[in-house]
Amino acid sequence: MRKSVLSAVAASALLAGIAAAQTTTTTTTTEWTNQQGTTIREYSVTKQYKSYDDPNMRPTVGMQVPESVTVYPLPETVIIPDPARYRYVIINQSPVVVETQSRRVVHVWE
Repeated sequence: MRKSVLSAVAASALLAGIAAAQTTTTTTTTEWTNQQGTTIREYSVTKQYKSYDDPNMRPTVGMQVPESVTVYPLPETVIIPDPARYRYVIINQSPVVVETQSRRVVHVWE
């Protein structure tokens, strides 16, 4: 009987730990909406930020934006988890979101 109770307690503790781990898992994926792209584009015009135009550059997710390209903080009206993690740039008239530290493209609006 004593072994059964100890086994049940141990199993309960293990399951509670697994459940806690599942509920505290964080995601690094941010969902980007078309409205956010429009907001970024309009904000750039308001701030008079110039588009980085290079006909040979086609931004794609995963590519690294060169250091020579200026990236800007996201507008405060773009509400996402951990906004400091991202910056944006307009490349060839399209808004592009990059990860701040790596400067890798994470989203492009056409």
